[in-house]
Amino acid sequence: MSQVNETYDVVIAGGGAGGVGAAIGAAQAGARVALVEKYGFLGGAATNAQVLAYCGFYHQGDKPIQAVAGAGEQLLTEMRKLGVDCAPYHSPTTSNWIVLLDPERLKVALDRLLAAHGVDVMLHARVAAAERTGDAIERVTVAAMDGRFNLTARSFVDASGDANLALVAGVPMRVGDGEGRLQAYTMPLRIGGLAPDTKIDRVQVCKAVEIYNSKSPYPIHRTDGGIYTRVPSSSDFWWLVIDRDMPDLSWQSFTKAEQSAREMGLLLVDILRETLPGFENAWMAQTGPQIGVRETRHPEARYEIRHDDVVSGKLHAHGVARAAWPIELHSQAGKPIYEHVGGAGYYHIPLEALQARGLNNLWYAGRVIGADPLAYGSTRVMGTAFATGEAAGVAAALTAKQGTAPEAETVRAVLQAHGALI
Repeated sequence: MSQVNETYDVVIAGGGAGGVGAAIGAAQAGARVALVEKYGFLGGAATNAQVLAYCGFYHQGDKPIQAVAGAGEQLLTEMRKLGVDCAPYHSPTTSNWIVLLDPERLKVALDRLLAAHGVDVMLHARVAAAERTGDAIERVTVAAMDGRFNLTARSFVDASGDANLALVAGVPMRVGDGEGRLQAYTMPLRIGGLAPDTKIDRVQVCKAVEIYNSKSPYPIHRTDGGIYTRVPSSSDFWWLVIDRDMPDLSWQSFTKAEQSAREMGLLLVDILRETLPGFENAWMAQTGPQIGVRETRHPEARYEIRHDDVVSGKLHAHGVARAAWPIELHSQAGKPIYEHVGGAGYYHIPLEALQARGLNNLWYAGRVIGADPLAYGSTRVMGTAFATGEAAGVAAALTAKQGTAPEAETVRAVLQAHGALI
């Protein structure tokens, strides 16, 4: 039997980049905030899937031009206090500018940042049900280690990545591209035991992948050796090269993808140890904790960002966040396709893309915002998630305060006052 535990202004589902951005945005706008996260730590894919790079903080190009500040910049500042450089890194593979991460310091930085903003963080808990009246959610049921309890709020943010809150609230949604196709999932590898002076030669890495493909029933499709770098504060080797096609969202497909990816990783490390100088004592330091999920469900929003919005660099009068990451599609495992952002190198995400269709007090953050199947390849990355999250959090706080959805101009003014770029 669930019991009402607390009443908040804003309740947020999910503690990844979007959820953290939403919590900071809502708290800075004066709201009492609860954040519900299913893992024992915050960070989303950066910590639960070992995606050790923030994408989307900078424009693509020869020089790093910042696209995301505000809540995202607050986190980078907190990480610098813990000794993580956070300088923009130019990927030699994609020419994108990324921020390399130390996952354990990131977890602590997130804990400290949300504590400083007075956010009630509820770990090892997830939203299991929602009760709605007409066009508003009244409360959610949270399943935690000690049972179920209710959280009542005037406004909610779905930053779950998988649209879990929107799903239990009954919002219509599509899966993948709407025709049954999902973007491929990737299992990042962290490999330890390298000699400190090891020089990693891409030609040798590609040869190791060729040897792997001659031995394994699970082929690697990246012919360029994948994306790799060193993990900050260590000599470990971080490698994105294992991709798995996902035919659907069933537990069977997830189980197969997880188990096959782990088998692939172990064989790869054996081959690196045998063939690459400096890898003689290499070992698999970590996979996961889970495979990297790019895509699941897309709930209906009041505006859907279109492919043309991205490639033209469209700016909106109702824009509340910048997005600068190119369209990056993984429709086929190991064969990413890119399209550049047009205009000034960024485009606007309008407020309506963050608001649920049919519910006046549910806002979206991160990869559940409204976007068509092509534009989604740009909007989903973590840097952009901080920006959409902060905007959603501000909008949710204002909704809770005034009882109706705010105007975009009001949200923009609050965001800019707190250092966000629009």
